[in-house]
Amino acid sequence: MTIPFDNVDKELIGKPKKLNIKSLKRFMFFMGPVSSLFDIVVFLLLWFVFTVRDVTHFQTIWFTYSIVSNLIGMHIIRTAKTPFIQSNAHKAVYISSILLIIIGILVPFTPLGVAIGLAPIALEYIFMIFGVTFLYCIVASYAKKIYIKKYKEWI
Repeated sequence: MTIPFDNVDKELIGKPKKLNIKSLKRFMFFMGPVSSLFDIVVFLLLWFVFTVRDVTHFQTIWFTYSIVSNLIGMHIIRTAKTPFIQSNAHKAVYISSILLIIIGILVPFTPLGVAIGLAPIALEYIFMIFGVTFLYCIVASYAKKIYIKKYKEWI
């Protein structure tokens, strides 16, 4: 709900950009596999490294990872520049991202979490979630640079 308040990079304000379905498809086919790769990494880590076999814990870890990676990943793709350094989101976007990440981590520990089929997870999974998300940010930032160099644009 805070995205409408977000700051836009100054060079994008001068001339509005028309929605281009071809560019959007190209972006999805380029960046989508990067995100999917890290989803697969999390799945493989949970199954083969952590040997999580309990469905409730697996789904809870996946739920938490999805929230954390999507909210942090949003900051990577919202600008062609380096997020947090060259381009900053509006303070409300940062605050809501942090609050939603905290809520996403805490919900499984609450009666609401239990009511919706989640279960508390160990700290090692929280570290794994943030570790994989950090690696995703590095790879997505690098992929973004390749995309911009190749197509001379960013969504």
